[in-house]
This record gives sequence, C-alpha cells and structure tokens, in this order.
Amino acid sequence: MDGSNQRWILRIAGAGLLIATGAIHLDLYLTGYNTIPTIDWLFLLQVISAFALGLLALTGNRLMAAAGALFCLGTLGGYLLSIWFGLFGFREVRTTAGIVAGVIEVAGFAVLALLALLPAPSRRAGAHRGAGAEDQPVPHTGLIVGGVSVVAVVLLAVAVVGAGTSSPGSAATSTASGQVVKSAVINGQKVLTNSKGLTLYWFAPDKKNKSVCYGACASYWPPVPGHQKAGPGVTGTLGTISRTDGSTQATYNGRPLYTYIADSAPGQARGNNVNLNGGLWHVVPVTG
Repeated sequence: MDGSNQRWILRIAGAGLLIATGAIHLDLYLTGYNTIPTIDWLFLLQVISAFALGLLALTGNRLMAAAGALFCLGTLGGYLLSIWFGLFGFREVRTTAGIVAGVIEVAGFAVLALLALLPAPSRRAGAHRGAGAEDQPVPHTGLIVGGVSVVAVVLLAVAVVGAGTSSPGSAATSTASGQVVKSAVINGQKVLTNSKGLTLYWFAPDKKNKSVCYGACASYWPPVPGHQKAGPGVTGTLGTISRTDGSTQATYNGRPLYTYIADSAPGQARGNNVNLNGGLWHVVPVTG
C-alpha cells in the first residue's frame, strides 16, 4: 500500500473514531450527565470538540491529526482520573458505554498519531526528488505509537477492573452505619435519605415491590440494600425485595429505593423529576 492510500485510510478511520467517541459522550450527556454540575459542560465541550476535530481530521492535516490524537488521550485521562480519584466531586462508575468509549479513544489516538507522524508528500520537485516524493519518516513511528497505546490499554483495563459498578459516595449505607433511612427537608419538601443524608428516589416504571432498573440504570441509580431501619421522623412501611442478581433492595410503601450518583453531598436532589434510563425519577416524600 502506498503512502497516499495509507494516509487516506487513516484520515477516514481517525475521523470516524473521533465522531464515535463524541456520539457516545453526547448520549451520556443527554441521559444523565447534564444534571451533574461542572461535569455537564465538560461533557458538552468534549462532544463539540470531538465532532469538530473529526471533521478537521478528514483534511489529512498533520497538525489536526496530532490535536485529535492528544484529544483522545486527554479524554481517556479524564475518564481514568474520574474512576480513580473523582473529578469536581463526581466519581465515575464502571459502565459499558464508558469502557467502549475508552477503547475507541485508544484506537483513535493510535490512528491519528500514525497519521500525524507519517511523512507528508513533498511539494517540491528536485533533481533527486519527484513531485510525489515524501519527507523523511519519523524514526520508530510504529514503536512509539504502539508503546503509548499499550500503556493506555493497560491503564484502562486496570481502572475498569478496579472500578465499582456503583458510586461509593452515592451507594446506600453499609452495615456499619446501621442502614438507617432518615428524613430531611430538601428544597422545601420532607424526603427520605440514607444515613449519610443522600436523597433517595423512586423510579416511575417500577412495579410495586419489583424493580426494572438493571444494568447501566443500576450503575447510575444504585439500589438501596434491603433491611433498612426507620429513623426519627420516618413514617410509612419499609420492606425488602429480591433482585434478579440475588441481592436485596429496600422499599418504601412498596416502591424500590435508589440513590443517584450525581448527588455527592447531603441536601442535593439532582435526580428529581428527570427523565433518565427509561423513565421519570422522583424523590421519595415522607408520608404521614
């Protein structure tokens, strides 16, 4: 394959990978991340940048290719930091969309880095160089790009394996904390919270004593473990249901209970009245 055809294939592939990661982040933005302060506009900026760089990559410009490659690494780096340490009070969880986006970003870096490092056709024709001659290639291009890509894949794998499927800050209380459901006034309404003060929610599509929130839904809306005790001011009936994975989930007046990963501190109710993961979510009002 000559250099011209190789560059053309890399241009198409690089543009497609950038647009693909932008599309995934757009879907994530529309289905939950638009409710998370600071993270919301960062996701929107990522989407705009990915689409713009994808279109620019089609030109074959080596500088634009380099920018796209660095953008892919930067996006992946942000994802890894969010899993390991959290960003702006939000800690990412393991989801299929996140893993797929990470793999696409590694592939995007590799393709665009190769495009940026490939010798460009020379525009000068000389005694010893024809009009189609190329600049000298960067030494060890494949080794450099391959090495960075392998490191990126390893870091992604380590992060994914070590990440939980629910946010530690938003997960329901542990046995050590007593698994007590409390009440609090949030935005002028008396609602249920877990023992850490994080708001509890119910999901409109759920049936009485039956949850339909699984997979990615349960990653963003962690089910509250069963066998909760009522704290002061909590009325109504607490119960327990069995989930398909064998775990138990707490209910309140027959409604399965959840927290929301976008709530990072007591007094927040960012998931109230939002339409995500297949239906509307609401805070749980304390009855009585």
